[in-house]
Amino acid sequence: MLSNRRAGLRDLAPQASVGPLRRPTGARQRARYTLGMLEKLPEVIGQALHGVRAGLDKIVFNTLGLREGMATISLTSVAFADHAPIPPRYTADGEGLSPPLQWEGVPQGAASLLLVVEDADSPTPNPLVHAIVVNLPPGDTRLVEAALPSQGNEGQDTVHAGRNSGLQAAWLPPDPPPGHGVHRYAFQLFALDRAHEFSVAPGRDEVVDELKAHAIASGLLIGTFERSDGSIRQRDAAHDEAPQVAPSGPLAAG
Repeated sequence: MLSNRRAGLRDLAPQASVGPLRRPTGARQRARYTLGMLEKLPEVIGQALHGVRAGLDKIVFNTLGLREGMATISLTSVAFADHAPIPPRYTADGEGLSPPLQWEGVPQGAASLLLVVEDADSPTPNPLVHAIVVNLPPGDTRLVEAALPSQGNEGQDTVHAGRNSGLQAAWLPPDPPPGHGVHRYAFQLFALDRAHEFSVAPGRDEVVDELKAHAIASGLLIGTFERSDGSIRQRDAAHDEAPQVAPSGPLAAG
Protein backbone atom coordinates (compact mmCIF):
# COMPACT_ATOMS: atom_id res chain seq x y z
CA MET A 1 0.00 0.00 0.00
CA LEU A 2 2.76 2.45 0.95
CA SER A 3 4.79 1.65 -2.16
CA ASN A 4 1.72 2.19 -4.35
CA ARG A 5 1.05 5.57 -2.71
CA ARG A 6 4.65 6.67 -3.21
CA ALA A 7 4.44 5.69 -6.86
CA GLY A 8 1.30 7.79 -7.20
CA LEU A 9 2.98 10.76 -5.56
CA ARG A 10 5.91 10.55 -7.95
CA ASP A 11 3.46 10.71 -10.84
CA LEU A 12 1.82 13.87 -9.47
CA ALA A 13 4.86 15.73 -8.15
CA PRO A 14 7.05 17.91 -10.37
CA GLN A 15 10.11 16.03 -11.58
CA ALA A 16 13.72 17.12 -11.68
CA SER A 17 15.07 18.25 -15.03
CA VAL A 18 16.29 14.84 -16.14
CA GLY A 19 14.57 14.47 -19.50
CA PRO A 20 12.37 16.12 -22.11
CA LEU A 21 9.84 18.57 -20.72
CA ARG A 22 6.32 17.18 -21.04
CA ARG A 23 3.50 19.55 -21.89
CA PRO A 24 0.84 19.56 -19.11
CA THR A 25 -2.68 18.79 -20.23
CA GLY A 26 -6.27 19.24 -19.08
CA ALA A 27 -7.05 20.73 -15.67
CA ARG A 28 -3.39 20.78 -14.64
CA GLN A 29 -2.48 22.82 -17.71
CA ARG A 30 -5.24 25.34 -16.97
CA ALA A 31 -4.14 25.64 -13.33
CA ARG A 32 -0.50 26.28 -14.29
CA TYR A 33 -1.57 28.79 -16.92
CA THR A 34 -3.68 30.72 -14.41
CA LEU A 35 -0.88 30.80 -11.82
CA GLY A 36 1.61 31.87 -14.47
CA MET A 37 -0.67 34.68 -15.59
CA LEU A 38 -0.85 36.04 -12.03
CA GLU A 39 2.95 36.28 -11.92
CA LYS A 40 3.19 37.96 -15.33
CA LEU A 41 0.59 40.66 -14.65
CA PRO A 42 2.01 44.15 -15.27
CA GLU A 43 2.76 46.03 -12.08
CA VAL A 44 0.02 48.57 -12.82
CA ILE A 45 -2.53 45.72 -12.89
CA GLY A 46 -1.16 44.31 -9.66
CA GLN A 47 -1.57 47.73 -8.07
CA ALA A 48 -5.12 48.04 -9.42
CA LEU A 49 -5.96 44.67 -7.86
CA HIS A 50 -4.42 45.65 -4.53
CA GLY A 51 -7.76 45.46 -2.72
CA VAL A 52 -8.79 42.17 -4.36
CA ARG A 53 -7.73 39.51 -1.87
CA ALA A 54 -9.11 36.22 -0.64
CA GLY A 55 -8.69 37.25 3.01
CA LEU A 56 -7.40 35.65 6.20
CA ASP A 57 -10.97 34.90 7.19
CA LYS A 58 -11.10 32.28 4.41
CA ILE A 59 -8.03 30.22 5.35
CA VAL A 60 -8.74 26.76 6.76
CA PHE A 61 -7.68 27.81 10.28
CA ASN A 62 -10.45 30.43 10.40
CA THR A 63 -13.22 28.56 8.57
CA LEU A 64 -13.32 25.29 10.51
CA GLY A 65 -15.35 26.63 13.40
CA LEU A 66 -13.04 24.89 15.86
CA ARG A 67 -14.54 24.77 19.31
CA GLU A 68 -13.34 27.16 22.00
CA GLY A 69 -10.78 25.76 24.38
CA MET A 70 -9.11 23.61 21.72
CA ALA A 71 -5.42 23.01 22.42
CA THR A 72 -2.92 25.33 20.74
CA ILE A 73 0.17 24.12 18.90
CA SER A 74 3.19 26.44 18.74
CA LEU A 75 4.34 26.47 15.11
CA THR A 76 7.60 28.26 14.19
CA SER A 77 10.38 28.31 11.60
CA VAL A 78 14.11 28.94 11.93
CA ALA A 79 13.93 30.60 8.49
CA PHE A 80 11.52 33.43 9.38
CA ALA A 81 9.63 34.84 12.35
CA ASP A 82 5.86 35.10 12.62
CA HIS A 83 4.55 37.81 10.24
CA ALA A 84 8.08 38.35 8.88
CA PRO A 85 9.27 37.98 5.25
CA ILE A 86 9.92 34.50 3.88
CA PRO A 87 13.49 34.32 2.48
CA PRO A 88 13.63 34.21 -1.34
CA ARG A 89 15.20 30.73 -1.11
CA TYR A 90 11.73 29.35 -0.41
CA THR A 91 9.93 31.36 -3.11
CA ALA A 92 9.67 31.35 -6.89
CA ASP A 93 12.42 33.99 -6.96
CA GLY A 94 14.90 31.52 -5.44
CA GLU A 95 15.33 27.76 -5.25
CA GLY A 96 11.65 27.31 -4.43
CA LEU A 97 12.23 24.82 -1.60
CA SER A 98 9.73 24.20 1.17
CA PRO A 99 10.87 25.98 4.36
CA PRO A 100 11.81 24.24 7.61
CA LEU A 101 9.09 24.12 10.26
CA GLN A 102 9.06 22.99 13.87
CA TRP A 103 6.36 22.75 16.50
CA GLU A 104 5.57 21.84 20.08
CA GLY A 105 2.45 21.44 22.18
CA VAL A 106 0.82 18.53 20.35
CA PRO A 107 -1.73 17.21 22.86
CA GLN A 108 -1.98 13.67 24.15
CA GLY A 109 -4.55 11.78 22.19
CA ALA A 110 -3.32 13.07 18.84
CA ALA A 111 -3.04 10.28 16.28
CA SER A 112 -1.77 12.32 13.32
CA LEU A 113 -0.80 15.82 12.20
CA LEU A 114 -1.85 17.71 9.08
CA LEU A 115 -0.32 20.79 7.46
CA VAL A 116 -2.01 23.26 5.10
CA VAL A 117 -0.27 26.33 3.61
CA GLU A 118 -2.41 29.00 1.92
CA ASP A 119 -1.94 32.47 0.43
CA ALA A 120 -4.50 34.65 2.19
CA ASP A 121 -3.89 37.55 -0.19
CA SER A 122 -4.17 35.90 -3.59
CA PRO A 123 -6.40 37.94 -5.97
CA THR A 124 -8.81 35.01 -6.15
CA PRO A 125 -12.15 34.20 -4.47
CA ASN A 126 -10.45 31.70 -2.14
CA PRO A 127 -6.88 31.42 -0.85
CA LEU A 128 -4.44 29.60 -3.10
CA VAL A 129 -3.22 26.34 -1.59
CA HIS A 130 0.58 26.12 -1.59
CA ALA A 131 0.99 22.85 0.29
CA ILE A 132 -0.85 20.04 2.02
CA VAL A 133 0.79 17.32 4.10
CA VAL A 134 -1.30 14.63 5.78
CA ASN A 135 -0.70 11.85 8.31
CA LEU A 136 2.43 13.23 9.90
CA PRO A 137 3.22 11.09 12.99
CA PRO A 138 2.07 12.79 16.22
CA GLY A 139 5.54 12.32 17.69
CA ASP A 140 7.20 14.34 14.94
CA THR A 141 8.30 17.84 15.90
CA ARG A 142 9.50 19.27 12.58
CA LEU A 143 9.65 19.26 8.81
CA VAL A 144 13.14 19.86 7.50
CA GLU A 145 13.95 22.19 4.61
CA ALA A 146 12.95 20.70 1.23
CA ALA A 147 10.88 17.98 2.90
CA LEU A 148 8.14 18.51 0.30
CA PRO A 149 8.72 17.83 -3.38
CA SER A 150 9.23 20.89 -5.56
CA GLN A 151 10.69 21.69 -8.97
CA GLY A 152 14.04 19.87 -9.16
CA ASN A 153 13.63 18.41 -5.65
CA GLU A 154 12.11 15.02 -4.91
CA GLY A 155 11.39 15.70 -1.23
CA GLN A 156 11.21 13.02 1.42
CA ASP A 157 9.56 9.67 0.67
CA THR A 158 7.95 9.66 4.12
CA VAL A 159 5.97 12.86 3.42
CA HIS A 160 2.43 12.28 2.12
CA ALA A 161 1.85 15.49 0.15
CA GLY A 162 -1.60 16.61 -0.91
CA ARG A 163 -2.67 18.59 -3.96
CA ASN A 164 -1.90 22.30 -4.22
CA SER A 165 -3.68 24.88 -6.38
CA GLY A 166 -1.39 23.93 -9.26
CA LEU A 167 -2.88 20.42 -8.99
CA GLN A 168 0.46 18.93 -7.95
CA ALA A 169 1.34 16.96 -4.83
CA ALA A 170 4.16 19.35 -4.02
CA TRP A 171 5.28 22.66 -2.51
CA LEU A 172 4.03 25.59 -4.61
CA PRO A 173 6.54 28.42 -3.97
CA PRO A 174 5.15 31.90 -3.21
CA ASP A 175 4.81 33.71 -6.55
CA PRO A 176 2.55 36.78 -6.09
CA PRO A 177 1.69 39.28 -8.83
CA PRO A 178 4.16 42.18 -9.05
CA GLY A 179 2.86 45.37 -7.47
CA HIS A 180 0.06 43.61 -5.58
CA GLY A 181 1.61 44.32 -2.20
CA VAL A 182 2.48 42.06 0.70
CA HIS A 183 1.04 38.56 0.65
CA ARG A 184 0.49 36.60 3.86
CA TYR A 185 1.20 32.87 3.67
CA ALA A 186 -0.59 30.93 6.40
CA PHE A 187 1.21 27.80 7.62
CA GLN A 188 -1.49 25.89 9.51
CA LEU A 189 -0.80 22.75 11.55
CA PHE A 190 -3.58 20.58 12.96
CA ALA A 191 -3.61 17.60 15.32
CA LEU A 192 -6.28 14.96 14.68
CA ASP A 193 -7.63 12.24 16.91
CA ARG A 194 -7.19 9.62 14.21
CA ALA A 195 -4.95 8.70 11.27
CA HIS A 196 -7.23 8.76 8.25
CA GLU A 197 -6.65 6.84 5.00
CA PHE A 198 -6.51 9.78 2.60
CA SER A 199 -6.44 9.52 -1.16
CA VAL A 200 -3.10 9.50 -2.99
CA ALA A 201 -3.05 13.31 -3.28
CA PRO A 202 -5.87 14.79 -1.17
CA GLY A 203 -7.08 18.28 -2.00
CA ARG A 204 -8.34 21.04 0.26
CA ASP A 205 -11.97 19.85 0.40
CA GLU A 206 -10.97 16.35 1.45
CA VAL A 207 -8.72 17.50 4.28
CA VAL A 208 -11.22 20.12 5.48
CA ASP A 209 -13.93 17.46 5.81
CA GLU A 210 -11.58 15.37 7.93
CA LEU A 211 -10.50 18.33 10.05
CA LYS A 212 -14.07 19.38 10.79
CA ALA A 213 -14.75 15.99 12.35
CA HIS A 214 -11.42 15.12 13.98
CA ALA A 215 -9.21 18.19 14.67
CA ILE A 216 -8.29 18.55 18.34
CA ALA A 217 -5.54 21.21 18.23
CA SER A 218 -4.17 23.80 15.84
CA GLY A 219 -1.31 26.21 15.28
CA LEU A 220 -0.71 29.10 12.89
CA LEU A 221 2.44 30.76 11.52
CA ILE A 222 2.29 33.66 9.04
CA GLY A 223 5.11 34.36 6.60
CA THR A 224 5.03 37.25 4.13
CA PHE A 225 6.36 37.84 0.63
CA GLU A 226 6.09 40.81 -1.72
CA ARG A 227 7.27 41.12 -5.28
CA SER A 228 7.97 44.43 -6.93
CA ASP A 229 8.00 44.56 -10.70
CA GLY A 230 11.80 44.81 -10.56
CA SER A 231 12.24 41.22 -9.37
CA ILE A 232 10.37 39.97 -12.42
CA ARG A 233 12.48 42.14 -14.74
CA GLN A 234 15.69 41.03 -13.02
CA ARG A 235 14.82 37.35 -13.37
CA ASP A 236 13.73 37.74 -17.00
CA ALA A 237 16.92 39.66 -17.78
CA ALA A 238 19.01 36.83 -16.38
CA HIS A 239 17.06 34.44 -18.58
CA ASP A 240 17.59 36.66 -21.64
CA GLU A 241 21.35 36.70 -21.03
CA ALA A 242 21.51 32.90 -21.05
CA PRO A 243 22.47 31.23 -24.35
CA GLN A 244 19.37 30.64 -26.44
CA VAL A 245 18.80 27.29 -28.12
CA ALA A 246 16.46 26.98 -31.08
CA PRO A 247 13.38 24.94 -30.07
CA SER A 248 12.88 21.54 -31.59
CA GLY A 249 10.62 18.56 -31.10
CA PRO A 250 6.96 18.53 -29.97
CA LEU A 251 7.19 21.84 -28.05
CA ALA A 252 8.51 23.82 -31.03
CA ALA A 253 4.99 24.39 -32.33
CA GLY A 254 4.24 26.63 -29.34
